[in-house]
Amino acid sequence: MKEVMVKITTNQVNEQGDEDIMEFVTEAKLYKRGEAMYLIYEETELSGVPGCRTRLKCKPDEVQMKRFGEGAGIGNEIRFERGKRYSGLYDTPFGAIEMEVLTNKLENNLTEEGGGNLDIDYSISLKGLIEGRNQLNITLM
Repeated sequence: MKEVMVKITTNQVNEQGDEDIMEFVTEAKLYKRGEAMYLIYEETELSGVPGCRTRLKCKPDEVQMKRFGEGAGIGNEIRFERGKRYSGLYDTPFGAIEMEVLTNKLENNLTEEGGGNLDIDYSISLKGLIEGRNQLNITLM
């Protein structure tokens, strides 16, 4: 297991075209098991889910994001696979709602040595209540 610093940038664009960009730098753990690279980091107040730990299981054409801990709630898993839809539940303060994610682009260049980046561009729909397009970029520093 290798300790690395990561810069995480998210860009959320809603139906009206309004953008919400968030960026933070944090420590993470990186390791390889089989064909997958794992990246684990603690969420912060800034990310909106303090007290959670996020684990990314990164394969060449698929990324599984799973959250653990306080505030993770249910529906704490999303799967990104280029050109495919993922359906699941998303936990809100008012209960769980249906979520659908379509991965538009996925580029995984993470290396065992602790370099590279992960880019995911996806469309998300929460039971028709919220529609948007998100971009997630994680750069190992």
